[in-house]
Amino acid sequence: MSEEHLSTLSFATLPLPDSLMQGIRDAGFEHATPIQAQTLPIALDGKDVAGQAQTGTGKTAAFLIALFNQLLSSSPEVESGDTGIRALVLAPTRELAIQIADDAAVLGKHTGLRTALAYGGTDYEKQRTKIASGCDILIGTPGRIIDYFKQRVFHMNRAEVLVLDEADRMFDLGFIKDIRYLLRRLPAAESRLNLLFSATLSYRVMELAAEHMNDPQLVRIEPEKVTADRVEQSIYYPANDEKIPLLIQLMGDLSIDRTMVFVNTKREAERLEDTLNANGIVAQAISGDVPQRKRLRMLKAFQSGELKVLIGTDVASRGLHIDDVTHVFNYDLPQDREDYVHRIGRTARAGASGVAISFGCEQYVMSLPDIESYIGFRIPVASFDHSALPDIEIAPRRPRRGGPRRGSSKGGGRPPRRSSNADGEQRADGDKPAAKKRRRRRRRKPAGDKPASPPSAD
Repeated sequence: MSEEHLSTLSFATLPLPDSLMQGIRDAGFEHATPIQAQTLPIALDGKDVAGQAQTGTGKTAAFLIALFNQLLSSSPEVESGDTGIRALVLAPTRELAIQIADDAAVLGKHTGLRTALAYGGTDYEKQRTKIASGCDILIGTPGRIIDYFKQRVFHMNRAEVLVLDEADRMFDLGFIKDIRYLLRRLPAAESRLNLLFSATLSYRVMELAAEHMNDPQLVRIEPEKVTADRVEQSIYYPANDEKIPLLIQLMGDLSIDRTMVFVNTKREAERLEDTLNANGIVAQAISGDVPQRKRLRMLKAFQSGELKVLIGTDVASRGLHIDDVTHVFNYDLPQDREDYVHRIGRTARAGASGVAISFGCEQYVMSLPDIESYIGFRIPVASFDHSALPDIEIAPRRPRRGGPRRGSSKGGGRPPRRSSNADGEQRADGDKPAAKKRRRRRRRKPAGDKPASPPSAD
């Protein structure tokens, strides 16, 4: 971690239990980051915090240290077999939940506090069994947690700490009703420590904080101060059909090590994955349709360096904490200006430096003025020789999911359409309602308009 990224506050000067300090030393922490330095004194004093911070600034450690300190400072009497949790940590994605649990395992190793995970897509019975056996800290995504709560696998009657991580993304993914469902079943806000972290403290996030927290102290670490100074940013202006050749050329020239490529649609992510692999660049696209075990293998390969290029959309990639990302490509400029800051924040984590390259193509360049207004400066323009772009191999189109098209010679039609929620759990939309079927039949041409059978030869 870069020394320039740290504050002057030493963890050794904070009033923390010895068992927790041992975990902090195991994690290699000596001085706090700015978000930790500003939020920990407040939270350790038992006051609620609503913090604005980007990924890579140490906010996970900030709320975990406060959480462990709160639980270690109280010793409630618990009856044998009680399945009540003492702390609830809510995250918008399963990957983020897993990464929070990994950090908790290091920081809380010597505390004796038990942690459990709950997220969709896999390990339903395994997670259920562990939670039912008793845990102090439950970390997970809202849908799966509500599922277990309604089954009375655990209760929240004695919860002492609530953490909401990536609160703005909770809104983006449509989790707000689930969040409010859980918060209304916790003990009163005055009787627990509430910690909310978000990349942006928007009006809707602050409304949530006012409704379910106890007079939270606001802490803002501005995005521009966190990332822009350490990220070398540039923008190219290719035509749409030049984007892939330019990306391949830049990846070769820059000798990329660990790179994230952001696109705006899942279909474009898949097309780019196929084309890069066809041209000798090993890449994989992460999306909600990828099975959970495969997603975890993909992320592990990327973190280890075995996989050099990870492609994703903002929804699929938000909340991924991956160190040492050297390059970020905005293959498609984001349509939301705040997503630009989130994306380039994947590099230059924990005080390191990084490179962010954007393509201002014909389709998405209209987002650029809003992005530059938000970050407060114009992104430096880079040029390239249009005539020197490499010839590329065009990957074949992927076959349509669900079998042959309706009306094809192979028959079969389309299977029921399926959709996924953010936890990766699928639901079938199933057959259309009978009323829709009747309307469709009425729109068909009446049978009397054409002969019932071919005319005879006579």
